[in-house]
Amino acid sequence: MRIARFSIDGNVAFGAVEGEPSGPNGTDGLVLDIIKGVPFAEFELSGTKVPLDKVRLLPPVLPSKVVAIGRNYAEHAAELGNEPPASPWAFFKPSTSVVGPGDPIVYPSFSSEVHHEAELAVVISRLCHQVPRERVKDVILGYTCANDITARDVQRAEKQWARAKGFDSSCPLGPWIETDLDLAAASDLAITATVNGELRQAGRTGQMIHPIEDLIVSVTEAMTLLPGDVLLTGTPAGVGPLLPGDEVAVTIEGIGTLTNKVISRG
Repeated sequence: MRIARFSIDGNVAFGAVEGEPSGPNGTDGLVLDIIKGVPFAEFELSGTKVPLDKVRLLPPVLPSKVVAIGRNYAEHAAELGNEPPASPWAFFKPSTSVVGPGDPIVYPSFSSEVHHEAELAVVISRLCHQVPRERVKDVILGYTCANDITARDVQRAEKQWARAKGFDSSCPLGPWIETDLDLAAASDLAITATVNGELRQAGRTGQMIHPIEDLIVSVTEAMTLLPGDVLLTGTPAGVGPLLPGDEVAVTIEGIGTLTNKVISRG
């Protein structure tokens, strides 16, 4: 099931996405069956359906925290002159960094070198702590596309990455959550990023140094994850600059495409 979060006539709801994507935006012909309740508990489909092109898609979740994993693809670590870490290397992006599909990425005033980073995002289904490897599948609601927007010059200049990775609009998520992927499938998906239609990144999630199971085990050894929290799993090689006016699209096999435009701060 593909679960989207959306607004219509001032109301916010979740809906199951039905149909096959088509058209230039990949949304033609899709409809939303409005969900009774929330996807983190038992829910029913209402049978009330609205065309997806009549609603505004929102970030598929509003996480209490986004836990991101750095340098989890060897070629990406190498392209920035770094060695891959021996164990998962986590950092945070605040909830205020999250935006949805079609929302603008606002170029930060304190940077002159902003990069895209296409990533697979894992959405957590339930409160969990110290999750054993064999139970990881039980705490995953599904997967979505993410773009770990990074002020690269600030990242190089500051030891902590809070500003470089956590500024407002630096974490686009969407367009929806795909719940029908199992761990085996999610561990070998094609992932790409394009800027203005030009291919910049192309990799597979199977290139991760530390797989999804190891990431969740490592993170939950230290902290409790809540329903709707998001884990970013790292980016393949090919990261590069964005400028105001650019349109960046992250596509993940079996999930969909997340598209955002970069704008100057007003």
